[in-house]
Amino acid sequence: MSAREIEADAAVIAAHWREEEYISPPSRFIGQAYASDPAIFERFAEKNFPDCFREYAELLHWDQYWHTTLDASRPPFFKWFVGGKLNVCYNCIDRHLPKHRNKAAFYFVPEREDEPIVALTYQQLYRRVNEMAALLRDFCGLKRGDRVTLHLPMTLELPITMFACARLGVIHSQVFSGFSGRACADRIVDSRSRVLITIDAYQRSGKLNDHKDKADLAVAEAAKQGVDVEKILVWRRYPAQYHSTTPMVKDRDFFVDEVLKNYHNREIAPEVMDANDTLFLMYTSGTTGKPKGAQHSTGGYLAYVAATSKYIQDIHPQDVYWCMADIGWITGHSYIVYGPLALAATSVIFEGAPNVPDAGRPWRIAETLGVNIFHTSPTAIRALRRGGVDLPSQYKHRFKHMTTVGEPIEPEIWRWYWNVVGKREAVIVDTWWQTENGGFLCSTVPGIHPMKPGSAGPGLPGIYPMIVNENGEQIAPGSGVAGNICIRNPWPGRMLTIWGDDERFVKTYYARYNNDPKSKDWHDWPYFAGDGALQAADGYIRILGRIDDVINVAGHRLGTKEIEAACLTVPEVAEAAVVPVADEIKGALPEVYASLQPGVKASDQMAKKIVDAIVDEIGAIARPRRVWLVPDMPKTRSGKIMRRVLSSISAGRDAGDVSTLANPEVVEELRKLVQNKPR
Repeated sequence: MSAREIEADAAVIAAHWREEEYISPPSRFIGQAYASDPAIFERFAEKNFPDCFREYAELLHWDQYWHTTLDASRPPFFKWFVGGKLNVCYNCIDRHLPKHRNKAAFYFVPEREDEPIVALTYQQLYRRVNEMAALLRDFCGLKRGDRVTLHLPMTLELPITMFACARLGVIHSQVFSGFSGRACADRIVDSRSRVLITIDAYQRSGKLNDHKDKADLAVAEAAKQGVDVEKILVWRRYPAQYHSTTPMVKDRDFFVDEVLKNYHNREIAPEVMDANDTLFLMYTSGTTGKPKGAQHSTGGYLAYVAATSKYIQDIHPQDVYWCMADIGWITGHSYIVYGPLALAATSVIFEGAPNVPDAGRPWRIAETLGVNIFHTSPTAIRALRRGGVDLPSQYKHRFKHMTTVGEPIEPEIWRWYWNVVGKREAVIVDTWWQTENGGFLCSTVPGIHPMKPGSAGPGLPGIYPMIVNENGEQIAPGSGVAGNICIRNPWPGRMLTIWGDDERFVKTYYARYNNDPKSKDWHDWPYFAGDGALQAADGYIRILGRIDDVINVAGHRLGTKEIEAACLTVPEVAEAAVVPVADEIKGALPEVYASLQPGVKASDQMAKKIVDAIVDEIGAIARPRRVWLVPDMPKTRSGKIMRRVLSSISAGRDAGDVSTLANPEVVEELRKLVQNKPR
């Protein structure tokens, strides 16, 4: 094989996944589903693009109707529903009051099980949001177009503050509460926020965590970079009690509950916003480089998350819906706050870790509240499975629908989710999308398509995906060849641009497969997602993970996700993570970290069983250099395995700052295990 042939071969991710069986959605679900007529795909076919998306926009209340559905005159800076005017807060709260004022908008579930669950009705939410909006406007001087940084945990105060910002037309930038003060500072600086809203403390993993100290660090660091924060607003987790060791700074720090007394029962008219005004910034959290501020619109974004909440998650006003993500991520914005409340649903906000005080907590919450739609990530599903394979069967929860999001789900884990968590009664949608996209892009429509374990499904109505090779040539469905997934067309939920960096926006997402930068035709501007994927003959798409999450073994690019999935076919394995290690002959080899189910002992025989499973599922080319059987994986506060830490350990490098991990102590334990053993 020539050098050119080796290079071309290495440009394609090897795909060894076998096609899984179809599983039909339960007939009881289809009977009540919003979308059960396949004609929706005809209505959203390319011949009807872009006007098909009027259906989504018509789910909302518009103060002024739009005159242009899609303005594609300056690609790739597409604008949707141009000329339209609306307010997001009004659409999610005010318009529901005539019919639903006494219905719960949110259930807040504290981590401590001895604290009462709080039901906040739409009427109460309306009052609290108006009072907070008055405070932000009159006390902080915030106005339409200003930016404000939120560094808040999973309490009711977070969506209340978001809606207050949306009511005023103030752009909010929520920073995941598990991020450090330094990470918060980076986002303050980039957005040039002059107000920071935080909390004194919150419950997480069995303890009350000091949070105000991060605010002081963030403000000090931002000042070093030339951005001065004028005010820090501090919510208190427990009224009239202060649980931070960091003192309040006079004339800079203010307790929100004290200031709010001046705005009791105040009402603020919602600001009428243009459809393409910015609603919020959501920063991507890459491990290297400056964070990218995904700048999301008002009209297109809300229309898209409302419609996908309705047709893909099948959320009805009478449903109790629980997305177990964090509002600090895009999933929480789209599918805890804005999408469900645009539909007048009841959304659950859970403060803490799902395994505190034990692994049965999620099922008790679902049972108590009557949750019938459950939404979580494969990471969480694997962790819940590790807490007890048969544990969900002991509870009386009944789900009609379950969503998985955030990463590919291994077929074995999918089957556990279906058989045990859903009790074979709930339909599953395995969704694929990204922070930049606003909402789901690929998924089955649950009332129409059969499910297939491990496959996200086809493009949603109005979404036209394609799999291409490095040269931009489309790979035929069913060919068994993987490539890069792109979306051929714009859609309403996609971000407007990267905040303050149009050039980076074009370079990151559009330049790769654009052949004519001067073209005004949207067909010439496919969106490059950065994920590898495989499309079956039936059109279903299997996501293989990030393009850079591949291991080049002697010219064969193996996706780490499929190796991890092979590990999880071994029943004793709870979690698996695969990282590349350098090899003088083959360039790189996979190295496996696996944690076992409770009660299963680590042994050479178990490691061999995992190796054999990989070879059986994929082939000898994927045989790992080593399998490390470990007590736990280094994880973020949201439960994601930090593979860069494992990669550093395997390479003998310093793992860097691990203080923000949920379990930093495990890093040293793994370092001793790996680096003190002969290869």
